[in-house]
Parts: sequence; C-alpha cells; structure tokens
Amino acid sequence: MIEDKNQGRTSLSELGEFGLINHLTQYFKIKNPATVKGVGDDAAVLEASEKQTLVTTDLLIEGVHFDLSYMPLKHLGYKAVMVNLSDVYAMNGEAEQITVSIAVSNRFTLEALEALYAGIQLACDTYKVDLVGGDTTSSNKGILISVTAIGKANKGDVVYRSGAKETDLIVVSGDLGAAYLGLQVLEREKQVFQVNPNNQPDLDQYTYLIERQLKPEARKDVPGLLKELEVKPTSMIDISDGLSSEIMHVCSQSKKGCKIYEDKIPLDPQVISTCEEFNLDSTMIALSGGEDYELLFTVSIDDFEKVKGNPNFSIIGHITAEDQGMNLVTRANQEIELKAQGWNALKEE
Repeated sequence: MIEDKNQGRTSLSELGEFGLINHLTQYFKIKNPATVKGVGDDAAVLEASEKQTLVTTDLLIEGVHFDLSYMPLKHLGYKAVMVNLSDVYAMNGEAEQITVSIAVSNRFTLEALEALYAGIQLACDTYKVDLVGGDTTSSNKGILISVTAIGKANKGDVVYRSGAKETDLIVVSGDLGAAYLGLQVLEREKQVFQVNPNNQPDLDQYTYLIERQLKPEARKDVPGLLKELEVKPTSMIDISDGLSSEIMHVCSQSKKGCKIYEDKIPLDPQVISTCEEFNLDSTMIALSGGEDYELLFTVSIDDFEKVKGNPNFSIIGHITAEDQGMNLVTRANQEIELKAQGWNALKEE
C-alpha cells in the first residue's frame, strides 16, 4: 500500500522519446522464430505461416481501469499484458508477440517506467511472447497503456463465441469472483489509509483475492489441456466482465439460451468468507465481478466423460434453445433471468 518515496528520480526529458524506448526495451530478448525483427526499426517483421493470425488490443487508463495508490507499476505492466494474452487463449490460440504503447504525464520518472516495463518483461518471459514494438508520448491525464497481442492458431482450431449448440455443456476454468473482492479489499484499505496514514493494513487473510486483482494469470494452459483431452470447444470467451455478461455474449452470438446452475459455480473459500464479511452475495459477485480472466467455453454433451472430474474445469450449466432465454437456476430450483451487470467501459457516471 505504501510506496517508497526515497527512490532515484530521473526526468524522462533527459532521454527523449527514442532514448526512452531504447532504455526500456534493451533487455527484452526474442523467443519466437516467427519474430524476425522486434523493437528498433520502423516496423516489426513477423514470419508468415499457414496458420491464422489472431490480433487483440486493450487500452488501460489511470483512474478508469486502475488506481496507482494500491496498484504497483510492476504489477500494472504484468496485468496489462495478461488482459490481452487472455483474449488470444480465448480464441484457442497461442500468443507470440505484443506491442506496448504508453502515454505518461511529467509526474512519472524514468524509474517509475522501469518498474512498469519490468512487469511487462516478466509477463513476456513467463508466457514466452516477444515485445516487438510500440510508442511513447506525453499525457496530461496520468498514464495510459495500450497493449496489442498477436497470436496464431491452426485454421481448424480457432474457436469463436458463435458456435454454441443446444445441449452443449457450459464449462469454466478455475474459480470466479476473487479479483472483484480483491479490489473491494484494496479500496477499503485505501479509505482507511486516507483517514489514518499511520495505519498498517493486515492483508494476510486476503492474499489470494489481492493476487487475483493485482497479478492475474491468463489461462495459457487451457487450450493445451483441451487438446490433451481431445476436446474442441464449440465456443469460448474469457471472463473479463463477469460470468453473466460473458455467457450472454456467447448466447447472443450463437442465437441460443442457457441455464447456469448456482450450486455449480466454482468459488474459492476466501471468496465465500470475504463475501460474508462484506455482506455480499457470493453468487452475484461471481456473476458480475469480472477481471477473473478465466475461460468460459461450451463443449458437446458427448464430451461429458472427458471433462467431468477434471480439477481445472467446472461444468456449470448447458445451452438451450433461444426462446428459453438465459437463466440462472438457484439452489432453491427457481429460474431467474440473467442480467449483464458487470463492467461497462462506457457507463455514464
């Protein structure tokens, strides 16, 4: 929560734009044979292949998507990459390259951007992707980060949101709701800190929740796990805006309905205990929380035996005809219409 204010401070103006890019990217090494030329020229050069190319991009803005009072810059760099890699894995592909563009105000020093790029480099090293380009410019609104991820997939392996069929099983990886609760814990401690800066927070009981918020991991393993099981999803999406919003995207694109069973939604024990502490409904948090970056996918009912019991996956429902609507089946066996109450980037205050 408390940043060390006694760090060295080097003004960005001392390096200039090209000097800054060279300084921040000097330790990035090329890992993929498809990357012919990375940072350092007018454009990156990537080797063409018979595979299909996947491209995704996200923009993160200070004060909208993150709060630097509790988000360390190294974690921010790591998370900015994860947000994009998750979209590539949600297409059943493999990420290979990223570009990173940043706009920063003059309150940020060279040391601050070194921390940001240390997180980006850790993400690149961990997930075996190459940084191949980007841009830097000035901002009068804090810091903005735009990451583009480039991936590949065999033509027959790409999975879209639009392929769900009636009776397909709805499956999620991991567990849900932890990232949102981690944010609530951090926001609460920020308010306490503002009232009493000498108060030191005790966050030991929330370590999993906070890690899921500050250092999420994209599910690179899921496409590989599914191939090992000889299962090809009929549709897939990553859970960035909440389970409810994502399954509604799948149903809308596939022109189908769904039933999600409340008692099948996977929740970590820390999620359950923290929901009780905050007087929140754990099902609502899982449905609407967002930022879990797990994968939601549908598979043919014929693959039930292959998926059931796998510790990485939970079967939480099934696809229905479009005229049956999109519903949550509660523990009391009542059907409630699903609503998209997750993150809305264009919501008016």
